[in-house]
Amino acid sequence: MTDIADTLWIRHPLACAAPDAAGGIVIQGKRIIETIPAGGQPSHPVDHVFDASRHVLLPGLVNTHHHFYQTLTRAYSPALNKPLFPWLTTLYDVWTNLDETQLALASELAMVELLMSGCTTVADHHYIFSGALTNAIDIQVETARQLGVRASLTRGSMSLGREQGGLPPQAVVQDETTILDDSRRLIEQYHEHDDDAMITIALAPCSPFSVSRELMRESASLAETMGVRLHTHLAETADETDFCLQQFGLRPLDYMEELGWLSDRTWLAHGIHFNDDEVARLGHAGTGIAHCPSSNMVLGSGMCRTLDLEAAGAPIGLAVDGSSSNDHSNLAEEMRQGLLLGRLRYAPGEITHETVIRWATQGSARCLGRTDIGGLEPGQQADLALFTLDELRFSGAENPLAALLLCGAHRADRVMIGGDWRVVDGQPLGVDLDALKSRHDQAARRLRQNL
Repeated sequence: MTDIADTLWIRHPLACAAPDAAGGIVIQGKRIIETIPAGGQPSHPVDHVFDASRHVLLPGLVNTHHHFYQTLTRAYSPALNKPLFPWLTTLYDVWTNLDETQLALASELAMVELLMSGCTTVADHHYIFSGALTNAIDIQVETARQLGVRASLTRGSMSLGREQGGLPPQAVVQDETTILDDSRRLIEQYHEHDDDAMITIALAPCSPFSVSRELMRESASLAETMGVRLHTHLAETADETDFCLQQFGLRPLDYMEELGWLSDRTWLAHGIHFNDDEVARLGHAGTGIAHCPSSNMVLGSGMCRTLDLEAAGAPIGLAVDGSSSNDHSNLAEEMRQGLLLGRLRYAPGEITHETVIRWATQGSARCLGRTDIGGLEPGQQADLALFTLDELRFSGAENPLAALLLCGAHRADRVMIGGDWRVVDGQPLGVDLDALKSRHDQAARRLRQNL
């Protein structure tokens, strides 16, 4: 007979993303078992109480797209002030030299940044594999386990190098057999199918302009066979549309549909340049979109039609994207960017702080195919982000929930994952931040020196 786990009441938060939990939530073990209305008391016996009267309570934020390794090339002068294609070709020559030690540090730093910003589920799209870096996903799995974060790790790939008309150098291009064999290995070794999964694996050919038609099709088939999700960049720039029309005689979404990618198993990064018909088709298929506001602005890529896509039925999640096109890994700050950028396309009454918080939690969870995270309802995983409003930037704020976005919250005070505190008083447990920063900075310098 197993012991019943202790219960914890997160009591009387200053504000809460779920109106029916204004009195807090009760957690038992890894899950939420009760929401408490304002002025209410738990119906379950409570072993412990956490006074949340200083805290704004959110479900743990869920990131849907990132490139951890890019933390090593932030604000890199040769790549500044360029649109996507020239930016990529400049940085590929740097990333070609990545090794396992550098990736481990880059992954740890990115995950810690996300965690400190209130993110409980991290996602990464890694597609750089070379002679010095063949076990990249294994390294990321180990790092996520050490930090205790949920992770959706995608086995990226590139099979078309510059010799075949693609953008990446040949040193980071792999053949289709190697890619698919390693994809099977990673799924069999690491993917957790349970609804409380800490590690999931998805298949993620980099983009239509860096992999072959055969690899796109075989990846979709393998994902369906093995019950995992699909991810790629799509419709990020007008250049991409022109490339697909020239190479395949098809717009990017038509090309993807032809290869079996238009389904609710898929989520796409950026998703900016879709016409009305494509928006409707994406919604009908239930294909998710990882919205990357800061990256889209830095590279001048355009504005995602978030509300149109969501109204059509496509889940919208939020993402920080790579730290060379965003230069930070902070999902709380990305919520503010999503709010402000959204209001350049839609009316203020349509893009509200509640809208963007929903994208960063429930919407992101849907993109990753998760129904057990992203909310505060009973049965959900006890993944929480709690923010205080003690900084000068919040002084005078009347609406605490709106203040998180409008006043620029950037660091959570407490973060819980699966019932365990992972951030306390703004500090990630078990992480020496000064030492991590020093090792990471040295790795970045060494990477640049290898050019």
